[in-house]
Amino acid sequence: MKAYLDCYPCFFVQTLKTMRLITRDEQKTWKVLKAVSSHLAQMSFDSTPPEIGRQVYRIISDITGVEDPYKELKDKCTRQALELYPEVKDKIKKAPNRLEAAVKAAIAGNMIDFGAQAKFDIKADLDQILGQELAVNHFPQFSQMVQKSNGVVYLADNAGETVFDRILIEEMGLPVVYAVREKPIINDAVMQDAVAAGIDKIAQVVSSGSDAPGTILEYCSREFLDILEKASMIISKGQGNYEALSELQKPVFFLLKAKCPVIAQDIGVPEESIILKGSETKESVTIIKTQN
Repeated sequence: MKAYLDCYPCFFVQTLKTMRLITRDEQKTWKVLKAVSSHLAQMSFDSTPPEIGRQVYRIISDITGVEDPYKELKDKCTRQALELYPEVKDKIKKAPNRLEAAVKAAIAGNMIDFGAQAKFDIKADLDQILGQELAVNHFPQFSQMVQKSNGVVYLADNAGETVFDRILIEEMGLPVVYAVREKPIINDAVMQDAVAAGIDKIAQVVSSGSDAPGTILEYCSREFLDILEKASMIISKGQGNYEALSELQKPVFFLLKAKCPVIAQDIGVPEESIILKGSETKESVTIIKTQN
């Protein structure tokens, strides 16, 4: 998905929010904002939001020397989600359709996003989303694919959200390769965050090689691209992965909450909608091996 014009002011807001976490030095913040402004003017108009975000957060890190400004917030969200884990598991067990309820729980976890949405209440939002109807509902296709698949490649999004991914993985009962970011960016999950959520106990956790807020194939490792190419089913969590992979010609299901008007417009749903969207798959595989 190419970036919309509306995405550009959002990157300035994200930059300012991130700098407020790092420092109270207004001069340094101004320096970073100017550097981001200069870089955005040079970006291709065909760039995707994760490609732009990758460069924006590199600028922040390079100037401030802070690699993971969201670490404390990520750890806090993971702890809060783990406290809710037994309660959510109990609700799944009592649901008329356990797999569908687990899908909604995983989508509910997508509210934990300090890029697109800084304000959320994990417990309240979780309860609301579990009772919410899917605006795009490809659950029948998803369920059929789970039944016939011999394994899943699961593309992670945010720390804390990982706990709710764990619930869906446990309910599917399939071998899963769980792919996280190579390096910290915003509150996206890296290896440490997946382990803190207990994902390593139920799935093979790997790095995609991408250091962007989305699985950009150009920046993924050759090892991960081999895994992705052989996948019989892919679950893609969150807005960043949707933005990066919406045109991927593979059996992929996008699970996300439309937290911004751009995503809502691109998918054709109201903002705040929850989505389970299957891709239009074709015979060909559009995965290009990198030189990584």
